[in-house]
Amino acid sequence: MNRIDRLMGILTMLQSKKFMPAERIADKFSISIRTVYRDVKALTEIGVPVSFENGRGYFIVQGYFLPPVSFTNEEANALILMESIAARFSDQSIQKHYETALNKVRSVLRGSQKEKLEQLQSQIKTVTCAFGGNNFAYLSEIQNAISTQTILNLEYQNLNDEVSARAIEPIGLIFYAFNWHMIAWCWWRNDYRDFRVSRILKLSAAGTAFRKKDHTDINEYMKLLPVNY
Repeated sequence: MNRIDRLMGILTMLQSKKFMPAERIADKFSISIRTVYRDVKALTEIGVPVSFENGRGYFIVQGYFLPPVSFTNEEANALILMESIAARFSDQSIQKHYETALNKVRSVLRGSQKEKLEQLQSQIKTVTCAFGGNNFAYLSEIQNAISTQTILNLEYQNLNDEVSARAIEPIGLIFYAFNWHMIAWCWWRNDYRDFRVSRILKLSAAGTAFRKKDHTDINEYMKLLPVNY
């Protein structure tokens, strides 16, 4: 990899995270820490406002607007492949957001890339499988509640077709047994519960922050699931 490509790669890494340690940049591009320092200095010299915070790493100063990113053919092809996966294994909210994001990607592609992408898209198919259905639209709201740590109110129908109203604090989403499952603290049960997203009848944000402050880690909860990961 030449230095220009590496500088663009470092810039992309800085765009992708709030903070980026020098060690991670060095590992990514198989370079020394000293070379990272020189490359970051080169970015600042061409006008990219890169700053540094002790213990956290490099970051791009807020408010700086970067030009549109460019994609290689292989990167664009990978996104098209994931579109078919999103259509099959996500819900309506994720499909909507993925479609708008992909349209933004298409807008920065060269004409020849767009033609190849359209041809590839028509040649990728997914085979129907025993999936629990994706005619719901809650995954985006659940993702937002997890990231902002806000309580959700929901009406849920269990396996016995019993409907209950819950106030819950979602800690993660897991896809297993061909269904999306929301893991959340349930204030009605005063314990963690596994809610199959396709069984949620209604869902809304309560507009209040989590009340429980010591939630278990989602990776620890996964160890309790009847699935061999």
